[in-house]
Amino acid sequence: MSTSLEEAREELRRRQGAGARYDSANAPARELAWARTGTAYFARKLNELTDEELDGPSLLPGWTRAALVAHVGYNARALTRLCEWARTGVETPMYSSTAQRNAEIDRGATLPARALRNLFAHAEVHLNVEWRDLTDEQWDHEVRTAQGRTVPARETAWMRAREVWVHAVDLDNGGSFRDFPPELLDELLADVLRAWARREEKVDLVLAATDRETVTLGAGAGPTVSGTTADLVRWLTGRGARRLSSSTGELPEIPRWF
Repeated sequence: MSTSLEEAREELRRRQGAGARYDSANAPARELAWARTGTAYFARKLNELTDEELDGPSLLPGWTRAALVAHVGYNARALTRLCEWARTGVETPMYSSTAQRNAEIDRGATLPARALRNLFAHAEVHLNVEWRDLTDEQWDHEVRTAQGRTVPARETAWMRAREVWVHAVDLDNGGSFRDFPPELLDELLADVLRAWARREEKVDLVLAATDRETVTLGAGAGPTVSGTTADLVRWLTGRGARRLSSSTGELPEIPRWF
């Protein structure tokens, strides 16, 4: 696995040529910055774990930390395929099937710790190669997500950003939504609401963030849940409730995010 990591780095150097290679002017700069800082955050939390601790449970029910790291690594490869699709025009789906995706994660979770860490690093290098090879026009080429949504290739940057930041918390190694950039928290909250709207979920709820404007969902007749944006986003993304209060004395049931 260490050889393949060096091969990926060599490929990045080859494509960059003699000079530095930058994202195109039409690239989603904010989302790419979130994805790259989130990758560094995830890597830091991962590197703080011993090899033995990778076999311990993550915050995702039924998932070990090793399975989670494999998922994050293979997600980068899946997004790389979408970028290749946008760049070449040849359809390359994220996964051939849900069964293939799940089997890949299951196999990845059994890798030796060193190989698992290199999977994460190698896949991230490859994804950055593809992002930096996309032209202004190609960032707007349409691709299809694993959920069947047709989106421009620029959406891959946001998809990766939310993946690495939220799953860094899921490693259950001290990661916190309170470490997230404020604008990223706002976008995660908006992302949850967009997911509910796409599925036509009926939600009657008032989100009273202590550090933002209040958000009213539905008729506004439901309970008011109060807390910081970070703690609200943790709850809305299904990572549990901390330091939240409800006008009814009990937090309501909410739809899943994904």
